[in-house]
Amino acid sequence: MYIRLDSVEKVKEFVRLIENNEAEADLISGRQEVDAKSLLGIFSLDLTKPIQVRILKDSSTDKLEKLLCRYMA
Repeated sequence: MYIRLDSVEKVKEFVRLIENNEAEADLISGRQEVDAKSLLGIFSLDLTKPIQVRILKDSSTDKLEKLLCRYMA
């Protein structure tokens, strides 16, 4: 899934959403890969382009994928 985090508020909201979920997620932009729960890590990415989200599958993954739809690029 690709998402777009094009404002500081969206990044903060995204991190809160990920932190409140048990699933493990990473963000990938080009050659960089960061933990989706890391606010500083996200700000190190190029936020002008869509960012790939990789979620490690578990029982809470479906719920998280539905919540992330609002950020889809």
